[in-house]
Amino acid sequence: MRATFTLGRMAGVRIGVHWSVVLIFALIAFGLARGRLSDAYPGEPEAVYWIAGFIAAVVFFGSLLAHELAHAVLARRNGIEVDDIVLWLLGGAARLKSEASNPAAELRIAGVGPLVSLALGGVFVLGAWLLSLASAPGIVVEVVAWLGAINVLLAVFNSVPAAPLDGGRLLRAFLWWRTGDRLKATAGATAAGRVFGWLLVLLGVVLFLYGGEFGGLWLALVGWFLIAAATSEGRQAQLRGVLSGVPVRDAMTPGPVTVSPGLAVADVLSGPPFRYRHSAFPVVRDDGTPVGLLALDDARKVRRERADEVTVDEVMVPLPEVTVAASQDPLADLLPQMESGARNRVLVIDGGRLAGILALSDVSRTVTWLTNTAPQSGGRR
Repeated sequence: MRATFTLGRMAGVRIGVHWSVVLIFALIAFGLARGRLSDAYPGEPEAVYWIAGFIAAVVFFGSLLAHELAHAVLARRNGIEVDDIVLWLLGGAARLKSEASNPAAELRIAGVGPLVSLALGGVFVLGAWLLSLASAPGIVVEVVAWLGAINVLLAVFNSVPAAPLDGGRLLRAFLWWRTGDRLKATAGATAAGRVFGWLLVLLGVVLFLYGGEFGGLWLALVGWFLIAAATSEGRQAQLRGVLSGVPVRDAMTPGPVTVSPGLAVADVLSGPPFRYRHSAFPVVRDDGTPVGLLALDDARKVRRERADEVTVDEVMVPLPEVTVAASQDPLADLLPQMESGARNRVLVIDGGRLAGILALSDVSRTVTWLTNTAPQSGGRR
């Protein structure tokens, strides 16, 4: 899940927001303003309900961010780099650049998120009780109580032993510890995730068809997301098994065609680079230093009348936002960071110089080759 825009950095981690957050934000604010708050405390000015709902939604997403930041901080303390945190439709996700090195580290990283949500829930519940004793306005007490309940619910739901929830990570840590096999542990956790997802889908459909509960549709949507995410995680684990021991250099495209940062966009679209029909080009200075990645789709967005004036460095993805690897890095460890799309190519850099470029298609080609040759050769050498 890629962020639509970036909010900034917290604790050294880039914080991004996907456009789908707008939808859930609006649903929370609307549900509180037009439902819970207006029903519990009728007669207040309409603006009061909406302001309270808006504030509750903001604080709720702040709670989600705290949950994901806890994962990120613990990951870094256990030697795992964090790519970013993205808030989206169904919550948030801290994207780690590699996996935990042992079951104990996995346990710590996964377990801290629900603990933070549970602690926040306790703080909000205590705050609601104290505000009630202090005779604070009822709407304020109701909002704080709702925040307490939703954080406790978030902690409980995330603790369900089913991938990709935090509880699924805890289950994987336990299975990993018992079996000593991370791949088998992941398979068990993802299987549990698919079962739990189908149960939610079934329950949601029953609630909607027989009880007329529109909340059932939301429950089914969450279940469907869990099924898709667990299936994707399982496939990625299988890929990691196939690619175990394979370095990035075995899959990358070496010596890719590059463009200069000072080159006009018009020259890129009409000049020699465009003839190669690649969808993305590394951007490299004259001294050989890579500075970014140019996706042709971004170049084509420049208006034709300005294409002679706009240069590559104005439309490229700057290097800090590009996934970078070294040629000797394990290819399997790079999989969690890779996504489809020209903007998501991986630049392979050795000693400050560009060595190659890597796309998901390169990984697929490598997997196909390994799968086809393994039975004949008896395995990789």
